[in-house]
Formats: sequence, structure tokens, C-alpha cells
Amino acid sequence: MYALFEYKGKQYKAEQGAKILVDKISEAEGTTFDIETVLLVNNDGNVSVGAPYIAGAKVSVTVENSIRDKKVIVYKYKSKKDYHRTIGHRQHYTYITVNAITGA
Repeated sequence: MYALFEYKGKQYKAEQGAKILVDKISEAEGTTFDIETVLLVNNDGNVSVGAPYIAGAKVSVTVENSIRDKKVIVYKYKSKKDYHRTIGHRQHYTYITVNAITGA
């Protein structure tokens, strides 16, 4: 059984026990919450598709540790103008673990 859900404007595939990397969540580590924006549920070939979401379907997840990704270097340069600039950025992410998928 798996489900496709939308969280913070992005879509993810959830399976029982899977760890998913999402944008930073402000919840404390170990907190459990439900995501109710489920787009699709596949239960052994029985597929339910929402328009846009399935009513009553939810994905229960637990917040795991938060990390920072590798540094991305942004370099700006304009030829013949003596202009160059270097900027670094590290994105914050949080791991969530899927506990259960409830399909309507």
C-alpha cells in the first residue's frame, strides 16, 4: 500500500515505515501528526484518486531529526565590468517517518 500526498507545496510518495526528506518543520522531534492532503491511495491494485484530495484519507507521520544540506555556491560574474560575487546557501530539511496510511 502506498499513497501520494502533498505537503508544503510538494508531492511525496509514502509507504509504511518509509523515511521522507521534507522542508524544515518547526515541530519538536518525536511529534506525531496527520497529513490530510492525500492525492492518491493504492491498496493492492485498488486505486483511489482524489479531485484534488481524497476525503477522509490521511497519512500519519512522526518527526525525526533535522539536517542541513550541502552548501550550494552561487557565483555571479560580468565580463569586462570588474564585477564578481560569491554567495553560499545551505537548505534546512527534516526527516519524517510514515507510521500509517488510512484510505477512505
